[in-house]
Amino acid sequence: MSQPPPVLHSQEVFKGRVFSVRVDTIRDEDGKERRLDIVQHSGSFAIAAAPRPGQIVLVHQYRHAAGQALWEIPAGTAEQDEDCEAGARRELREETGYTADSLELLCSAFPTPGFCTERVHVYAASGLHAGPQQLEEDERIDVRTVCFDEAWAMQASGQIIDMKTLLALLWLGGGRRK
Repeated sequence: MSQPPPVLHSQEVFKGRVFSVRVDTIRDEDGKERRLDIVQHSGSFAIAAAPRPGQIVLVHQYRHAAGQALWEIPAGTAEQDEDCEAGARRELREETGYTADSLELLCSAFPTPGFCTERVHVYAASGLHAGPQQLEEDERIDVRTVCFDEAWAMQASGQIIDMKTLLALLWLGGGRRK
């Protein structure tokens, strides 16, 4: 497919606090009309924060959609027209209390491109300085620093099942377990 299919009709059917849903009708390359449900999301940031080489900061919080508390790298949704690096710094400070001397963009990726416009910008943070968390009223987040070996053991035992966290571990570990 060289060109995106033409959109014949698009209608927003839901607008929420974090995302909206639209229904697009497209004409595929065979000339057939197809209906696609699209979740529109402003994007998000995830931060692989390293207090020391070989360590990573994890947060533990309940995720209702997953039905359980998950161990993850700090992350959050972009605010309207928010600069990516500024958003990553904001999320790191709010969830963990840490500020960082430097951030490096590791990658930007679509976690679920089949139906969602969300793009996650994954940063590595270094030169961390501790401070108080600045949690939202409804957030309950525990913070823990682990070494990479412990993080991989947590993944192997099913404690880390979050995709952005696994991506960060693979990226920082050079694509292999360390």
